[in-house]
Amino acid sequence: MTTKCIGIYGASGFGKEVLPLVRQLIHKDKSKIEIVFIDDNESVQKLSGLAVLPYQVFKEKYEEKSVVIAIANSQVREKIAAKLEGDGISQLAVCADNNIIMDDVEIDQGSLLCPFVTLTSNIKIGKSFHANIYSYVAHDCVIGDYVTFAPRVMCNGNIHIEDHAYIGTGAIIKQGTPDKPLVIGSGAIVGMGAVVTKDVPPNTVVVGNPAKPLKK
Repeated sequence: MTTKCIGIYGASGFGKEVLPLVRQLIHKDKSKIEIVFIDDNESVQKLSGLAVLPYQVFKEKYEEKSVVIAIANSQVREKIAAKLEGDGISQLAVCADNNIIMDDVEIDQGSLLCPFVTLTSNIKIGKSFHANIYSYVAHDCVIGDYVTFAPRVMCNGNIHIEDHAYIGTGAIIKQGTPDKPLVIGSGAIVGMGAVVTKDVPPNTVVVGNPAKPLKK
């Protein structure tokens, strides 16, 4: 019988956190599924008792395979996603058992929702969204592709977050309105603990309370 395999791309601390979520995912599957880490740093061969394989070895070794990308850097995530698509390898969406997902929530492929994440109502989320522990997205939000939430991000209602934005640990984003959503621009970075009260332009780093652009 052919062994199925799930590869966790990223042999790192975050990869170790993702491992139990993958185990939850396959718990009810009665077929034999192997889990490995994927990393092209050949100095690491074992992590959490599992093999660490270079991508090329993983690709050639298993017939039935899929991948979870456990890398916070959104640009790297996008490159890996493109590589997987080119090689015909599917991305898995991973969702902790204790997540709360309410009503009318759309999520594109490759999402990774860590424990205690809440998504409420009328939410649209793009590709490869990462939400770390205790984060939430409230009503009427639109989130682009390759957006990353660190732990405890508070994304309140009527907020639009564009592609490749990074929201730091404990950041609070003030609620917008239906006629004027608060917008976090493409590639913007919201610093740890920042309180965002107004729009953040693309490719801008904001910090503090209230959040202001970081001076170069």
